[in-house]
Amino acid sequence: MSIALPAFRIRATALTAKARTSERRLPVRRPWPTVLIVAIQIGIVVAALSTWEIGARVGFIDKFFWSSPAAIWATGFSYFTTGAAFSDIVYTFRSTLLGFALGTAAGGLLGLSFWWSDNYARVMQPFVICLESVPKLALAPLIILVFGLGLASKVAIATALTLVVSTLTAHAAVKALDPDQERLFYSLGASRWQVFRKLVVPFSIPWLISILRVNIGLALTGSIVGEFVASEAGLGRTILYAGQTYEIALVWVAVFVLSALSMVMYVGVSWLESVLRKSARQ
Repeated sequence: MSIALPAFRIRATALTAKARTSERRLPVRRPWPTVLIVAIQIGIVVAALSTWEIGARVGFIDKFFWSSPAAIWATGFSYFTTGAAFSDIVYTFRSTLLGFALGTAAGGLLGLSFWWSDNYARVMQPFVICLESVPKLALAPLIILVFGLGLASKVAIATALTLVVSTLTAHAAVKALDPDQERLFYSLGASRWQVFRKLVVPFSIPWLISILRVNIGLALTGSIVGEFVASEAGLGRTILYAGQTYEIALVWVAVFVLSALSMVMYVGVSWLESVLRKSARQ
């Protein structure tokens, strides 16, 4: 004997099952084409510059304090044609890369050295933490006095900003190392140097790779701060000089050039990071 269910109950049961099935499905996220994303980005920039220029022309934006895109373009053209732009870019670029390389390498080696002795790590750790807590940018005038107005002082400030971060990251990698893996190496007859070279260093490389993009930004910040305090050349010096002489258009030109330089270095470091990750996996 079969019992016929009412039509409305059958329909409700079907709708409930359909709803449950749709809940199980993850939403489909279709990425936009790269061309569309670039077009939207360009549109945002064009719209912002157009609004800025129109506002400056009608008097809604004060040209003395904010300048205008047309004035910035003219100043930038003069800045590049005279050759001053290239010398400033090269100066800032060199100090940033040198500080980035020295700080990352020295900090990584210092952090890895903590693996050799727990007592040594306990002795040095308070000094590293103290160096981290000290506002290193406040020491920029002292560094300028010690190393002079040249490139060395900018490299020293950039190195100081990246050194501590690299040290702490490498130390964290050393502490995260699995002790059982160390015991396995020793049980197979490996020496302490072989354990360090074959286990500790490869294990710590991904940790150090992960901070490259952070360090390049810190190194650029250190270089610019050093140029603000005192410098012979550089984009930071140009920004400071233009601000003191109320050449707002030149300030914007140097800021835009600095932004472009930071993007180029960020892309370069991202590429280096991908290459190092592939090498580490192999």
